Amino acid sequence: GCNSPALPKRCGFTTPLTTLLAERYERRSTVISTNLVFSEWDQIFKNLVTTMAAVDRVVHHSVILDLAGVESYRVKEAAEKKGEERALASKASS
Repeated sequence: GCNSPALPKRCGFTTPLTTLLAERYERRSTVISTNLVFSEWDQIFKNLVTTMAAVDRVVHHSVILDLAGVESYRVKEAAEKKGEERALASKASS
């Protein structure tokens, strides 16, 4: 039935991500990077039941790294590069 561990497949809620999570659950390590908190994962999956099953599989045996508020390396590097470009442009116009 739809309460089985194979819920997404048996209930017609299969998405590539639910398939991946089901295949790797308790067999392989999986790294997921997202800017969505778990309460917003309903934007990814087809319905609440599938969302809850996916979140349950992801958080079981997991280590969650919350990087909110951590300075972005990309933003930092872009700002440094922009500063270097301005310095070069200033020297060139002098």
